[in-house]
Amino acid sequence: MAEYQTVRTAPGVRTAEIDEGLRAHMNKVYGIMSVGMLVTAGVAWAVGTSDALLSIFRDPMTLQPNILGWIAMFLPLGLVFLFSGTINRMSAAAAQTFFYVFAAAMGLSIAWIFAAFTGVSIAQTFLATAAGFAGLSLWGYTTKRDLTGMGSFLLMGLIGLIVAMLINLFIASSALAFAISVIGILIFAGLTAYDTQRIKTEYLAHANAMDSEWLQKSAIMGALNLYLDFINLFMFLLSFLGNRE
Repeated sequence: MAEYQTVRTAPGVRTAEIDEGLRAHMNKVYGIMSVGMLVTAGVAWAVGTSDALLSIFRDPMTLQPNILGWIAMFLPLGLVFLFSGTINRMSAAAAQTFFYVFAAAMGLSIAWIFAAFTGVSIAQTFLATAAGFAGLSLWGYTTKRDLTGMGSFLLMGLIGLIVAMLINLFIASSALAFAISVIGILIFAGLTAYDTQRIKTEYLAHANAMDSEWLQKSAIMGALNLYLDFINLFMFLLSFLGNRE
């Protein structure tokens, strides 16, 4: 009779595999996000530093958007909703391509900052945002505190923030704009930590299944969430720290 030997994986070995997989997953999330940031920066710089290109979307003197400018402003929001609703039907490669298209659209929508603010203040604000984002994301990754409740509160606050921003597009209140900036910084600071913990938690919950397609799409969605947190933190901080041309 043939003998069969059952090989069991030691708990410590399995835990080490999951930890290694988690590190690889988070590195992929941050890698995709970083490429998206480079795409956004490249498009924003190319359009924002060219009077000819920027004038297609905004008045070169007042920087007020024209019809194409309004379309460019709301295009990223529309793409986010489209992406969220269709990612389950996309391949991982298509989803990643879509994310980079979205990043390019975001660059187009914020290109005006290169005409409105000095290059030095944009760079300083970016570095300040990067430092704050890194600290908040690290805290979200390492904290033992469950941030789920905080996330629900922040998401409700985000909805209110969007409504306030839409209202201020028409009334142009400086006091409301200041309040929006302060609240926006607080909300996206909290969302940075919350989203980082959620990405980690979702990976650990699905680690045993090891569905490679799901993991790839999860990394892309995680990159999108953290990308949005970073961009919004940067834009709200720029309204405080930026020196206008």
